[in-house]
Amino acid sequence: MENLVQRARVLVEALPYIRKFRGATIVVKYGGAAMTDNDLKRSVCTDIALLHLVGMRPVVVHGGGPMISEMMERLGLEPTFVEGQRVTDEPTMQIAEMVLVGTIAQDLAAHIQAAGVPAVALSGRDACTLGACRMPGPSGSDLGRVGEVTEIRPQLINDLTAAGYVVVLSPIGAGDDGGPLNINADHVAGTLAAGLSARKLVVLSDVPGLLADPKDPATLISELELADARQMLRSAAVSAGMIPKLQSCITALEGGVERAHMIDGSQPHSILIELFSEAGIGTMLYAGKAEG
Repeated sequence: MENLVQRARVLVEALPYIRKFRGATIVVKYGGAAMTDNDLKRSVCTDIALLHLVGMRPVVVHGGGPMISEMMERLGLEPTFVEGQRVTDEPTMQIAEMVLVGTIAQDLAAHIQAAGVPAVALSGRDACTLGACRMPGPSGSDLGRVGEVTEIRPQLINDLTAAGYVVVLSPIGAGDDGGPLNINADHVAGTLAAGLSARKLVVLSDVPGLLADPKDPATLISELELADARQMLRSAAVSAGMIPKLQSCITALEGGVERAHMIDGSQPHSILIELFSEAGIGTMLYAGKAEG
């Protein structure tokens, strides 16, 4: 009986959050260990299905760099990077599009559907949802078909979510010539959250959240105001892997998103714990008053 009462208390605690964000668009940046561990993948997709079933409109943006590299190596091609940024020539672009759109997005959509919710896998090229331009690399180096978002055209995603679908979006943009451009998924998530007028952005990684000391998980920062987040980014106090994720959150907040959350996707049901409990488990970033 005690266990059943505790379960009921959990549901009651979640009720005000469910009521507050019913009908809201929630963008989830999916990445880290949750992409390769099947149990974690099912956990994340179940969380996303539950968000949908309680009346929210989740939109998923995914990455997949390691899987692109793995496929390239299987095909006898060697991945090339310039200061950590992938050089995307024409063959690499074809492989990236195949892996991101044809494999990862379809797999995620299938897992969400297995949890009882219809899902659609899209490329940012569909309906030119992600307009993009080529982005130069470090010191002006040529990265090939690597881009950055210049325009969000939200109509297709809005139509699909209004019709009851969860959208899974691959970070491939439509360049000026109509051809594909490979875009950093964190950059897409922050820009898309702003473009969709989302209420929240949730960024999954493999660390508890934003840490005051990148080597010490005990220094988790539970809440961070936008101005302080900008200062952290300028001060180089953030580990290299978390810089694009923090920048994604800053972009979302600057674009009008109310809250951005950086959480550990390697913890089962971390999305539900962060969004539906009073304490949460990650870092919540905000531009105004910190509540919710």
